[in-house]
This record gives sequence, structure tokens and C-alpha cells, in this order.
Amino acid sequence: MKKFNIRKVLDGLTAVSSSSSSATAQPGTPKENDTVQESLQSEHFQLCKTVRHGFPYKPYSMAFDPVQKILAIGTQTGALRLFGRAGVECYCQHESGATVIQLQFLINEGALVSALADDSIHLWNLRQKIPAILHSLKFNRERLWGSPTHCMMTSIVNKLRVHRITYCHLPFQSKWLYIGTERGNIHIVNVESFTLSGYVIMWNKAIELSTKTHPGPVVHISDNPMDEGKLLIGFECGVVVLWDLKSKKADYRYNYDEAIHSVAWHHEGKQFVCSHSDGTLTTWNVRAPAKPVQIITPHGKQPKDGKKPEPCKPILKVEYKTTRSGDPFMVLSGGLSYDTVGRRACLTVMHGKSTAVLEMDYHIVDFLTLCETPYPNDFQEPYAVVVLLEKDLVVIDLGQIGYPIFESPYPLSIHESPVTCCEYFADCPAELIPALYSVGSRQKRQGYSKKEWPISGGNWGQGTQSYPEIIITGHADGSIKFWDASALMLQVLYKLKTAKVFERARGKEEKPSTDKVDEDPFAIQALSWCPESRMLCVAGVSAHVNVYRFSKQEITTEVVQLLEVRMQPEFSEVDSPDPGGEHTPTFPTSGAPSSPQESEPSTQPSTGSNSSDGPRDNIPCLQVRSSPLKQSPGYQVELVIQLVWVSGEPPQQITSLAINSSYGIVVFGNSNGLAVVDYLQKTLLLNMGTSELYSPTEPYQRQPRSPRKARQPSGALCESNEGSNPSEDRCRSPTSGSTSPCNSDEERKQNFIEKVKVKSRRFSKTVASDFAKMSRKISLSSEPKSDQAPTVQPRDRCQRWRSLKVKKNACYAKDKAVAGMTQKRALCRTKSDPNCYAKDNAFIRSRSSSVTSIDRESREAISSLYFCESFPRKLDTLVSPCLLVGTTQGSVMMMSLSVPPGGDQRLQQPVSIASCGTLARLKGGILTMGLLDATGTLLPPSYEPWYDPNASDEEKEKGRRRRPASPPSSQEGQDTQFAVLCSEKQAKVVAMPSQTRIYKHSITETSFVLRADVVQMAGANCIACFCANGHIKTLSLPSLRPLLDVNYLPLTDMRIARTFCFSNLGQALYLTSPSEIQRITYSQETCDNLQEMLSELFTPVETPEAPNRGFFKGLFGGGAQSLDREDLFGETTAGKASRSLAQHIPGPGSMEGMKGAASGVVGDLARARIALDERGQKLGELEERTAAMMASAESFSKHAHDMMLKYKDKKWYQL
Repeated sequence: MKKFNIRKVLDGLTAVSSSSSSATAQPGTPKENDTVQESLQSEHFQLCKTVRHGFPYKPYSMAFDPVQKILAIGTQTGALRLFGRAGVECYCQHESGATVIQLQFLINEGALVSALADDSIHLWNLRQKIPAILHSLKFNRERLWGSPTHCMMTSIVNKLRVHRITYCHLPFQSKWLYIGTERGNIHIVNVESFTLSGYVIMWNKAIELSTKTHPGPVVHISDNPMDEGKLLIGFECGVVVLWDLKSKKADYRYNYDEAIHSVAWHHEGKQFVCSHSDGTLTTWNVRAPAKPVQIITPHGKQPKDGKKPEPCKPILKVEYKTTRSGDPFMVLSGGLSYDTVGRRACLTVMHGKSTAVLEMDYHIVDFLTLCETPYPNDFQEPYAVVVLLEKDLVVIDLGQIGYPIFESPYPLSIHESPVTCCEYFADCPAELIPALYSVGSRQKRQGYSKKEWPISGGNWGQGTQSYPEIIITGHADGSIKFWDASALMLQVLYKLKTAKVFERARGKEEKPSTDKVDEDPFAIQALSWCPESRMLCVAGVSAHVNVYRFSKQEITTEVVQLLEVRMQPEFSEVDSPDPGGEHTPTFPTSGAPSSPQESEPSTQPSTGSNSSDGPRDNIPCLQVRSSPLKQSPGYQVELVIQLVWVSGEPPQQITSLAINSSYGIVVFGNSNGLAVVDYLQKTLLLNMGTSELYSPTEPYQRQPRSPRKARQPSGALCESNEGSNPSEDRCRSPTSGSTSPCNSDEERKQNFIEKVKVKSRRFSKTVASDFAKMSRKISLSSEPKSDQAPTVQPRDRCQRWRSLKVKKNACYAKDKAVAGMTQKRALCRTKSDPNCYAKDNAFIRSRSSSVTSIDRESREAISSLYFCESFPRKLDTLVSPCLLVGTTQGSVMMMSLSVPPGGDQRLQQPVSIASCGTLARLKGGILTMGLLDATGTLLPPSYEPWYDPNASDEEKEKGRRRRPASPPSSQEGQDTQFAVLCSEKQAKVVAMPSQTRIYKHSITETSFVLRADVVQMAGANCIACFCANGHIKTLSLPSLRPLLDVNYLPLTDMRIARTFCFSNLGQALYLTSPSEIQRITYSQETCDNLQEMLSELFTPVETPEAPNRGFFKGLFGGGAQSLDREDLFGETTAGKASRSLAQHIPGPGSMEGMKGAASGVVGDLARARIALDERGQKLGELEERTAAMMASAESFSKHAHDMMLKYKDKKWYQL
């Protein structure tokens, strides 16, 4: 007997149950598909990071090179950020991830020393575009040093204590680095070889022998500006020691009762200033250690009776800078009075008799005073102060009255409000960036300093990429920022504030009394942007959608157009079971709209209930502004769509959004269903539940269920979960659908099989048996192999689900009749209730208080929307406007749109929508969709070219011409298009109009895809995917061949999942921290040209000449005294340091890194250039040594000649 073939009947089930890990072709693939030539190969892909933008996350330390004019910032995560002129940025990362406690530039030498909290120091080479570590030194446990008395006194402190670095100091033009430790000792490191010197300054020799307590950690090290042989050491306890390096003893000791935080020298080396923990500043003369010359409390109240001022907060840092033509500057942070509770952090600038207190928005981490000269023994001439705040970087101009700040050229305002969503558009229209910049330049603040940005080092990269790139970020305060991301730079273009169209709660009486109110009701949830038409659609967490048009003219909107949509939850409470038959929801025909909004929208408020006795109903979450709205040039609101409360339940957040300028339609969906709005006529076209979108005869149709009944812990519904697959549950996406048993794929399969068994009487018993066998195979293939049999049999589970389903459908049919009138209702109004509920800070939770997390996941939400021009039905031969709808359960439905012609007919005739059934079914929620033509070329959605809505009628008509649609090219029996569908688990390619699946690929089995996009690269198309396990994958189109699979970044933060996005030409980005955007590329071409595109940090600059000592200072020895540190700290004099003290670790180095990155002629030229630079440096050093030897020889000859003349005429007995 010939076996019956049921493959076509169970096509959807076999698609779900397939677990193949490679792309497979569907049998019966048309021969025309074989002619598609794919040019993309694995050689076109390579993954690497490009640049990082934004403010450094958790900054901790800062340094500045006054000659190269480069600023370095270290963070608590071990990151290094280097800044130069606008567009010159660099990011580096220490492998250990320890906090960067201090940074020291080798001034004008292209090197940087970083000290970390893990007791290690590193030398960075900045002479290459990607800095690399040349040397590292890791300190080990420190031994017990000092005399027996002191060792016994501090044995508890020192025992098994790890060597901790607390302060570093590198004198200008010196290669010896002083390192202070928590033990109070000072070690010296040669930064050229990164070896320790045998010269050590012990704490017990620096302090008084009579001192009975440990002085604490070293908090300051600096040499006397006029005598390099004198080292000033500050201990935390308040003791300051002036150490003579040559004699190895303390010259002076300065004692104060309060702890020291910082020390600053006067450039003449005769005085220094200390800041203390009680808010005082003490000024000391070097030769008068008995008591300070002056004690001041800048912010303390001075008592009249001569008593000590009231203590203030600690002065964390002080800097003392002198000028030639005026009073010196004294800049300090902290020191405020304890009376100023709640006052913001302040920076105090004391200049002569004037004191300016500058309030900052955030906590001050560190500050540096920028001076004209790098020499500490000359007049400093300060001109600016760089203030590193907790979340900002401020540069203050000291040369202008009022101390204005400089306008920052860096994109440091990304986190001005937390980023909630992000989109990336590469290869945009060329006129977009100038248009956005022209309207955004009017938004700039006034009052900035007129001088140029003082951090001006480095050079721009010479990249070959010239295509425009735009990044759009949505923020928690409702603002949207447009960024110019071209050529690896980032600059803000324009800022849109969506909250302006809503009323703000001004007083406590206007705020809702419940605790469900979110702090950010205007936060951006999703956005859809058409670069060609410049139409923008924004969805917020308060279930509102704003539609914007771009205009270059300013207008005043008297009344903001509002459209309220009531999206009825499709699962109602089951009051009583009804033994009636199954009910199938009907779908409106294309000629009858599903809602009565065919007339002009009303401006009267809707009658909603918001009393304390009854539940909220027909009330939106936000109140639209009722007064006239002045809209500046840029994006101007055209329509506001709001979802309203339904029977005490808040509206569900919008999960998907799309806009099409050619059709004049906005479509959005959530867990309740789908809504289609005509933003030209301001009417609601469609408002339906997700289950109603399915065709009545489709096997994928989901049956209504009651979420409240599902919460019951007992019953047959809970028992059906015993046979679930634990391995799949662990890797299930949070949006992929139900964890409830009644909505799982297994139950739908069994439900469909049971229906076939009951209704299909024409099948024989043998056919029914074949169905049962196939169901068992599907169950076994979807579950892991296990010796233990499931406790619930599929047949029993199917029967329980069927009986429960009948009861719910009967009740649903009864409730549907009551809710039919209110479900499809929409009104335009300008006033609404001020009480609003918004989502929480996670931006992913439901707003309903009566639905559990399991019930929320069980709802089938709309996850993806895509406009296209395709064949709505299998028998169609002409393309027409269509809408693809993807759900979290993996269903893709096709909807046909009938759009009237342009002009007046478009504004008068309605748009009709018809359902065309389910196109395909995939595992996991649908993430992205696309459409290809017969040659594999991507067919983008049609669009309307941009025109200014406030321009003349002639210009409007020119702009309203639609882009020509794709010509009808399908013949009967031929497929001319490919629909590309990608979900959280797999990807499929479906031929159109036959709707035959021709390719399928399982992307991941153990994880799920977070973000997927159909992108263009190297003249072809592919699917780019980012998985939760950190893998980035690309698949060719249409054959779905794997081209790239790299384990890049595991999902450690939901921020990455929310902001990761791909773009064309091999570009991608994500928010790596709350304040930083990391850009990456998966293009081999971009990786090859990355060195040329990156900016240069180091540029050859001559070091300024040393200050002139003057004739009298040179004659009488009043100038600066030099010190031969090589002779003092070298191995010959000081000996070798203990090997157990620190371990030298050679870094990858610049040469090694460049050898590995460079190849061919470019690599040879780079290596030759480095060799020439090194040779030139060595020749320069040789020349300097030769000149020094010549000067020494000349001096020796002169002294010998003088000696000969002295003893020339003397006898031997006269000697």
C-alpha cells in the first residue's frame, strides 16, 4: 500500500520542528532562483572595534600634556580616554580592569604612565594611532623595612600587606618616576627600561625619630622648582618633609594638626601651600618649618574674638599659579562650610582680593590648571581650568571676566538624559546633514568663551570614507538627538524635545496619587525615521505616538491634533463557561474600515471615567498641550496618537512602529494588537487584536484565553507544563512568546492535530494514524534526549487544552459583542486627565498591575512591521502596497493596502486594508523583514521625497511626486521576489508570489538573536545578527549561507540589547556604558583602512625654551639647580632593587603590534618610518652627548690653562 504523503498538510509544523544548523533548500525550488549570483564571501567580513564616543564612564583621574595639548582621562573600569582637537579621540583599555588612580605624561615625548589600583604601572606609547603598552611593572608584597623599633611599632600594619601605590610624580624632562606607597615609602622607577632603582626613601627615615605613630600613606610628591635635589613629601597625617636626595636625609619637617590632601609650590621654590581636611589652607616658607606663614579658611566664618574659624569640608585639591603682570591664581575644590547642606559641588578661584565660587552640576573628580609653560620654575601664566566632573567635562576660561566656559567640541552629552533607544543610518542622503545642522545651530547656548578650545592636539585621520552617517538617540526625558557620525567622528546636529506637546504636572495636587507613576513619562520607546522624506515617528513609554514633519520655517500650532485609540485587550475575564461551539473572529473586508473614524477628528474631550469609585476608562496617560505651541524650524509635530485606559487597565507599551511617507500611514502594535493610522486624514484605519489578524482556516491561529484564569495554580492547564523542554526554556528570548503551556508550540501542534482528527472525516483511520506518528516525531525532535519519559502524554495534554479552549472561545464570543463598539473607537481632543501612568526605568515591563509576568509573556505581541510593494496573495500577478506583520510567536502575516491616488483624492477617499493570511511561521519572535527582487537586490519601501509643508503650493506639488513603484514583472507560475524573514531562532527566504519557502537557516539553538537587520554591504545584501551569547553572525541572501560567526560580546547588560543596531556598509554600534557609544565594523575593507581613518595623537612639536636665568642669577647661583639623577639613581651608585619587590612585564609594544597589523608595502613603509624615527632620536641623543663632552673638554682645557699660568713662574719649593 502506498504511504500517504502529509508533507504539504504539515508544512508549518515541519518548519517549526526543523533543527538543522545550515541553510537548506526547499524541494521544488524554481529554477529561476538558481540564477541569483551572490557576490558576498567570507573574505569580505572581519569584525573589529573602530572608535568610542561619549563621556568616560566613572572617571577617576586626569592628566594634560601642555606641549602636545592632549588630555587623558582614566576611569574606574581601567579605561583610558585621550582627547585632542575636535574629532581626535582615542580609547584604550587595561586588561586587568582596575581603577586608574593616576596618570603622568612624558611631556612632548608621546608617552603616558598609568598607575592602577592593582599595584601596577604601565607605559603607553602614544606615537601610534592605536596606543599600546610598552612596559608594565607589577609590585609584589613589600618587605618590612626600617629599624627594629619602627618594625615592632608597625608590625601589625605591615604584616602581609600588599604594596599599594598612592601617588606618582614624574618631573619635567626626567626619566625617573617617583612612586609613593600606602606604607609611606617612595620607590623610583626608570621609565625607559621600567626597572626599579635601588634608591628608596623609607618613611622611618623621613619622619622624626621621636614619632610614635605611622605617618600614613604618601599623598604628595614634588621636587622644588628651583632645586631638583630637594623632594617635598606629604604624608596623610599632616607631616610634610623636604628630603635631600643627595645626602639622603630630611632637611626640614613641617607639622600640622590636620590631614593633608594636596600640596602646591610657588614657582620660585620658596613657599608652598597645603590643603587640609578641616577646610584650611596653610602657606609655609621653606626655611621656616616651625609654623605656617598664613592660615586661611576660604569658606569659613571668621569669628570676631580671634578664635579659630569653624571647620569646613576638606579641600581636596589646591593649585597655586603665578602670573607676570598680576596677582597669582589659587584654584581649589571643596572646602565649603558644613552649613551649606544640599549645595552643589563648587570650584573656587581666588585671584588677588576676589574670590569666585563656581557651582558645578556634578561632583568634582579632579581638576587641572592649564598654563603657558611646562617649566615649573617659571611664571605659569594660567589661562584655563579643566574640571573633570562625575558626568561632564568643563573647561573654564580664566582670561575673561566672569570665568565663562568653553564650548566643548566633543560628544560628551550623550548621557545628558539616559539613552533608551538608538538607531544607526549609514549612507544617508547627502543633503540631510546640512539641513539638520542649519536648524540645530540655532539651538546652541549663548555665553560661551570666544576663545578657541584649548585642548587642540593631534591631527585628523585621512580616511577614504565619504558617505554620510547619522545616529539617532532617544532619551528618558523625551528628547531625540541627531548626530553626525561621518568619518569616525560624532557631532550633535539637532535636538528635538517631544515633551513640548504635552502638559507637565506643576504642583503636587496635579500629580497622581498612586505610586505607579514613572519618573520619565516621556521616555522614548521606539522610533521610525524615513531619511528620504524626513518623516519621523516616535513612540513613548506612556503609550503615545508622535508624528513629525521637517520644516525650515517657524510656525505656531494653535491646536495639536490628537487621536485617541482604544486597544481592547483580546483576552477577557471568563465569567461563566458556555458550552457553545468554537468562535472564529472575523476580519473586515477591504472596502469597510474597521473603525468609524472617517470624518474629521473632533476637538472635544472624550467622556472618560476617572473617579475614585470606578476604574479608569478612556483616559490617556498624558495630557496634550491645550495652549498654542510655537514650533521652531526643524521637526514639527503633525499628529499625536495616544492609547487610553480600558476598564481600569493601563494601555500596553508599544512594541513595534513603522511609518511610510508614500502611503501616509503609521502602523504600531503591542501585546493587545495592531493599529493603523492615516496621519494625512488623521483617522484610525484599523484596530484589531493579534488573534483577529489570523485567517479563520489557518493552523497558526491563536485562541483567546483568560490571563486571570491562567494564574490559578491548580487545574489541567498547569499540569500540562510537565512535558516542557527545560533546555529550550533556558535559552528562550524574553519576547519570543509564552512560557505558559497553553501557548507553547507543542500545544498548538497538538491542538491542530486534534482538530484535523475530529473535523476531517474524509481521512481514513490510516491517515489519522499517520498524523499521530508525525506528532510523536515532532515532539521527540523538539525535546532533548532523555531516558525518562514525560509524565503527561501528548494525547491527554491535547484533550485538556481542547476542552479549556472551547470554554474560553465561547466566553470570548460573548464578550466580543459587548466590547465591539468600544474597541474601534478614536477621538481627537486637546484635553485629558493629568493623571498618567508610565513605565519603569527598565523600559521593558508591562504597565498593568493585574497581569503577572507569565501572562504578559503569553500574549502574542506585534514585534516587527515592514512596508513593501509585493504580491499580497498567491495568485496575484501585480505588485501592490503591502504590510508585513511579525509577531512574538513567530507568525508573519501579509496585509494588502489600497491607497487612493495623490492630491485631493488622497485626502478625501479612505485607505482600505485587507488581510491576506499568514505568509510563514518561524521559531521565536520576528525581528526583521525585507524584500528582494529576482536578482537579489534589496527593494526598499517606497517613499515620498521631502518637501517643506510650510512652503508654497508649487513646491509642495513638486515634492509630493512619489517614487515610482516597482513595475509588475511576475508571470503566472514564476517567482520574481524573495521575502526575507528573520526571527530570534532562524531565518527563512520565501519566494513570491508562490509563497514557497526556498531557504531556511537555524541561526542558534542554545541562545536567541537580540537584533537582526537586512543590510547592504559591498554592493550586495546580507542579514546581520547579534545573539545573546555574544556571537555576531552574517548570512548571505537569498541562500542564507553563513559568512561570519565571531564570539564578540556576551550580553552582560540589557542596555546592550536595547541599543545594539546594524547599519549598511558594515557598520554597527551599541551603548557600552550609560555614557559611551562603541562603534564597530564587520567589513574587511573598513578594517584594512582603519589605520588611515583613525586620528593621530602625537604630532612633532618643539619643546619651548627654558626660562632665562638672567645674568645676576647665573653669576651668583640664584637660578634653578639641576640634578644628575642618572648618577644618583643609577645602578652604579644606588645598586639594584630587590627582585621580590616588583615584576617587570614587557608589553606588546608598538613595533610588535604594528608588525602584526601591517602587511605588504604599507607595513614595510611603517616599519621603515619607525626605524628612521628611532635612528633620528638616537642621533639626536648622540649629538647632545657630543656637545656635552665638547663643553666638558673645553672647560677642562680652560682649567688646565689657568693652572699652567698659575704655576708657570714658581719654583718647586714655592708650590
